[in-house]
Amino acid sequence: MGRKLDALLGRNLKTSKFKALAKLAISRTAILKNQRQVRCSHARSDVIELLNLGHQERALLRVEHVIKDQNMLDVFAMIDSYCNLLIERVALLQKNKECPDELKEGISSLIFATSRCGEFPELQKIRQILTSRFGKDFADCAIELCNNCGVNPKMIQKLSTRQPSLEIRLKMLKEIASEIGVTLHLEEDAQVIVEEQQEPNKSSNLDGPPLRGNGHESAAEEIILDETFSESMKGRKKYYSNAAAAAQDAFESAAYAAAAARAAVELSRSESRDNDPDDHSGSTH
Repeated sequence: MGRKLDALLGRNLKTSKFKALAKLAISRTAILKNQRQVRCSHARSDVIELLNLGHQERALLRVEHVIKDQNMLDVFAMIDSYCNLLIERVALLQKNKECPDELKEGISSLIFATSRCGEFPELQKIRQILTSRFGKDFADCAIELCNNCGVNPKMIQKLSTRQPSLEIRLKMLKEIASEIGVTLHLEEDAQVIVEEQQEPNKSSNLDGPPLRGNGHESAAEEIILDETFSESMKGRKKYYSNAAAAAQDAFESAAYAAAAARAAVELSRSESRDNDPDDHSGSTH
């Protein structure tokens, strides 16, 4: 009777089908990692060019995108690892109607990642199978980050919607600057103290609920979210140690980061061309 009920409710786990799906998910992560690596490399190149041109403040803006792209690369690596783990231990999934303790982190983390990783159809199907197997309450616990949900804290951090802190951005910028032999002059002027006004219905802490919906947020929707975030910045009180530190206020707005940095690079290139004597001499002939 129990087996018939499981069949009727779709709770039977077909190991061959699940393993094939997990392997497809691994292949998908390889594609997504390559795409994200290209984006990360471009952002990193922009930072290097800005540093070489002496635009350290703009480089600090642009480095945020390097951090976000690197975070997603780390997430894809974790998804890959968890999918491989489930392939190896698929027999445990078939035998147990309760989530095995040794697989809880992997299963919970995959379910959580599904709500944050956008277009990832194979992962969506894995989530459906795991939800059917272990129950909606189990899945909701992982998505909403309830106590003892089992989600890897590192994955929670990497998929956080919070803007990277000034300290983290400075650390990354310092690493990049060190690689190309550039000395940073930002650290003394970057002491920004931000006092956030707590809003009753909005929270950006890591334990808060993730973005709702099916996790298929488009680029346009991301821009809307960024614009909403920039509006919330108006409610913050900021104190600066000196006039130079006040300039760091621009760094707190993620909405204009990419546009400002890209414009700076293009303008700098244009100015370099205009000031190049070879170009002027060449134009007279």
